[in-house]
Amino acid sequence: MPQQQRRRPMSREEARAREERRRRQLEKEQESRELARGPIDLPFLVLVLLLTGIGLIMLLSASFPSAYYETEGKNPMSYFIRQAIFAAMGIAAMLMIGKINYQRFRALAKPLLFLSIILLVLVLIPHNPIAITRNHATRWLGIPGTSLQFQPSEIAKVAVVVYFAESIAKKKDKMRTFRYGILPYAIWLVVLAALVGLEPHLSGAILIMGAGAVMMLVGGIQWGWVLGAIGAAGGLLYVVLSVIGYNASRIQMWRDPWQDAADKGYQMVQSLLAIGSGGLLGVGLGKSRQKFLYLPEEHNDFIFAIVCEELGLIGASVIMLLFAALILRGFWIALHARDRFGSLLVVGITTLIGLQTFLNIAVVTGLLPTTGISLPFFSYGGTALSIQLAEMGIVLSVSRQMKPTKAG
Repeated sequence: MPQQQRRRPMSREEARAREERRRRQLEKEQESRELARGPIDLPFLVLVLLLTGIGLIMLLSASFPSAYYETEGKNPMSYFIRQAIFAAMGIAAMLMIGKINYQRFRALAKPLLFLSIILLVLVLIPHNPIAITRNHATRWLGIPGTSLQFQPSEIAKVAVVVYFAESIAKKKDKMRTFRYGILPYAIWLVVLAALVGLEPHLSGAILIMGAGAVMMLVGGIQWGWVLGAIGAAGGLLYVVLSVIGYNASRIQMWRDPWQDAADKGYQMVQSLLAIGSGGLLGVGLGKSRQKFLYLPEEHNDFIFAIVCEELGLIGASVIMLLFAALILRGFWIALHARDRFGSLLVVGITTLIGLQTFLNIAVVTGLLPTTGISLPFFSYGGTALSIQLAEMGIVLSVSRQMKPTKAG
């Protein structure tokens, strides 16, 4: 048997370096344990609960005619009850996620991204029994014969935020280079946006590209690269949508919905009538006329039109101010986050909520063409609401690790 080699004795310098590394590691672990016990950001939590509560009230008001006429049991409370259950589940998930050290989300970055791609591909498989089509768009997966449905694009949004945050946080100065800071992220954005756009779901593709671009910018790339990446992804998306002939009539009806007010422009016309009927103070909570089967999707994508009709300009402005306060508080938390990963997480999630809110209100008021996008915390959709509240839990998790002197 050959004689085993003896290990070289460790020098004093090496021993000191090793002891210093162990000490730093113990300090980091101790710091992590202490930070996990910090308080959540109360203003952000209050704003989330306020918007969720107001959203449930408005959903009840907007949905009871449709719930009565469209459900089998003719229960006017059916949509509200289902949404309230998912809201309770989402709030519970939000509070639970808020107690988790957000550093643990790093391990979910790649699995979540690949899972979202698989789900998006499942949506596009022809004659897939679990793919659900509505209004000429296949955006949902669900179990046949049940009401359990979800949009894979919602998971894709979260996946982009978590993956980009984890990846960008590690690269630091490399983000200024094309090879490391632009190319890999542009490829992911193009792939995900194209898959979502083929459903077709234009607004979902815009949200993914917008959140990704903002995170790349915050991560350290220059404005020129952001505009170039958006242009390249937008060009590819435009080609894809042109091939399938999507949105041509919608753009035409957006420019002048009154030219076909009884058919293709009907929804936009009814939305504008609802908004105009509200005036300054509104017709009163629960007293909307357009929700009585005049305005399509009155409890979903176009619920803000009912808000304007019942609460008027003042009420709608208050709700928009609450959204603005939530978004600003989110970015404030991002600025005061303890590390780069936490900051990027909050920037991505806040950008998603801000963009989605802007796009929905812009569509409902006729500023943009109809794209089929819901209003966060308000529109009907249990799984979407639960995911949004879970995202708010991630923001609260980051807020718990802010320095005490900056947590006010």
